[in-house]
Amino acid sequence: MLKSILKNLSNIPGWRTNRKIVIIESDDWGSIRMPSNFVRETLETKYVSMGDQERQRYTKYDTLANEADFEALYETLTQFKDINGKHPVFTAVSVVANPDFDKIKEANFEKYFYEPFNTTLERYGHENTFKMWQEGKAQNLFVPQFHGREHLNVLVWMRQLRAKESSTMEAFKLNCWGFENKNKFNIDYQAAFDLELPSDVVDQKTVIQKGLEMFEQIHGYKADFFVPPNGPFNNKLEMTAALSGIKYMSTSKIQSEPQGQGIQKKRLHYLGQKNASGQLYITRNCFFEPSAPGKDWVSSCMNDIENAFKWGKPAVISSHRVNFIGGIVENNRTNSLAALTTLLTQIQTHWPNVEFMTSSDLGDVITKSRK
Repeated sequence: MLKSILKNLSNIPGWRTNRKIVIIESDDWGSIRMPSNFVRETLETKYVSMGDQERQRYTKYDTLANEADFEALYETLTQFKDINGKHPVFTAVSVVANPDFDKIKEANFEKYFYEPFNTTLERYGHENTFKMWQEGKAQNLFVPQFHGREHLNVLVWMRQLRAKESSTMEAFKLNCWGFENKNKFNIDYQAAFDLELPSDVVDQKTVIQKGLEMFEQIHGYKADFFVPPNGPFNNKLEMTAALSGIKYMSTSKIQSEPQGQGIQKKRLHYLGQKNASGQLYITRNCFFEPSAPGKDWVSSCMNDIENAFKWGKPAVISSHRVNFIGGIVENNRTNSLAALTTLLTQIQTHWPNVEFMTSSDLGDVITKSRK
């Protein structure tokens, strides 16, 4: 009952519409995460923690997407069309780089190096996979937007490597960082913009600038929507992102803004809110994570969508890459896409006038409605 009340309350503030708009935001594309099942099993023999049940689905299933993953995803999405003749589309929230482990080791961990994610694809034997990214964009099925340069807190990770922290070193040997790490302020390596020290924000500005430059070089257009990895993000970075072309920011409705040294400030946000840099916030209100056990994700997400529409809100669905990856465990992809097919079928049955669009499309709709 309390969850239902809070969900209703959270959908009250902010921009409203009578249109039945559905967005699918899918995070983490381009990041290595778990290189292989062999790497995971090796780390377990070294007593490197894979974390709780939620984190373990990432270490069990989440790796670089291959051609088969994209083919299966696109086949699923093209089965459906909305009232405008458009297919469901993934706003593919993606990184543009991964660490260059060899160069970091050669520099004795004194300097950080990275490589473009399409170079990483080639390194892992996925030479033709980037063409699938481009095909998805051309068909408006899979539209990349910005998740950061890496899905990695570079400064925290490098400090732990220089300190020879055992689990971090064991994972590094296997080109991995996505385990249950521990450090002084409990900063997850995956949380690229969490702050260990207040001064780290200076380097993070460079990460955003360089990352957005790389995004344009790789994809051929500027990103205008930004989802900070794992959530933590100091708002001083918003202006940096705005100056590099970001018009729309994803944020939690209750943001815990890191200040450094474990200090956080709470901020309240709502859909369509404008920040000091003139960007609009886009908030998520629906969740679909079928690779996570113990829940009927189709029914749960349908309830989320119904609640959003009841309050005149678009349904902004959060659904991570891990759900649609079969490179380590093929059934993970198969089962999740079956659930996605059921979800999309039910959406169109319940709301025949549904409109599918990207997060940037939604931002444009909100902007135009206010002119």
